[in-house]
Amino acid sequence: MNDVPRLSVDIVSDVMCPWCIIGWLKFEKVMAHFEGRLAFRVQWHPFELNPDMQPEGEDAAEHVMRKYGVTAEQSRANSGKMGGIATELGFAFNRGPGFRMRNSFDAHRLLTWAGALESPDQQSATGVQTALKLALFRAHFTDNRDVGDHATLVDIAASVGLDRQKAEAILAGDEFGEMVRAEEGYWADQNVTGVPAFILGGRMLIPGAQDPEVFIRIIENKVLAAAA
Repeated sequence: MNDVPRLSVDIVSDVMCPWCIIGWLKFEKVMAHFEGRLAFRVQWHPFELNPDMQPEGEDAAEHVMRKYGVTAEQSRANSGKMGGIATELGFAFNRGPGFRMRNSFDAHRLLTWAGALESPDQQSATGVQTALKLALFRAHFTDNRDVGDHATLVDIAASVGLDRQKAEAILAGDEFGEMVRAEEGYWADQNVTGVPAFILGGRMLIPGAQDPEVFIRIIENKVLAAAA
């Protein structure tokens, strides 16, 4: 592993974003493609699609129709399309009646904490931050849990091995809140206006849930060719 080039992968995303989990599942195929040729180091960064979302959340279908100006039929069609793509990638969207959009700020605080626990020198591509991110995606999209609720967030954090009491203390106060806001501001200054956004090597911005072939071509031409 130490003999191959290393590539940092910064992913700006929101737990509320269905395309963000789809984009990640596609990117996993990219990492598998380069196994043995390239070492990846993944870090997640905050973005709030709805920073003013009320604590009780909002019905997802009504939210989409209001925010994007689409009809109920268009909303269902879009959800069906995303669900089909996710299913092909091995992830279940259960967006039935009662599915709600949630406030994700506290989830981002826990993710920022999890990221701070990881060593910048770790050799594995992912760590506890990615485990927490994926657990939050599953909780929201598959299990329809309220990932804005503190008790739920603590349970999810504990499920991936994070300290339950520390998670409770973070959520009870303001810890990591300023860091989340600072990061959101930084990525906005870097022209990240939508998610997911993948930043390879700290300089190559690839927006959206791109197919693996897009990443593979860029990495072959811009990363491995330069390292040869």
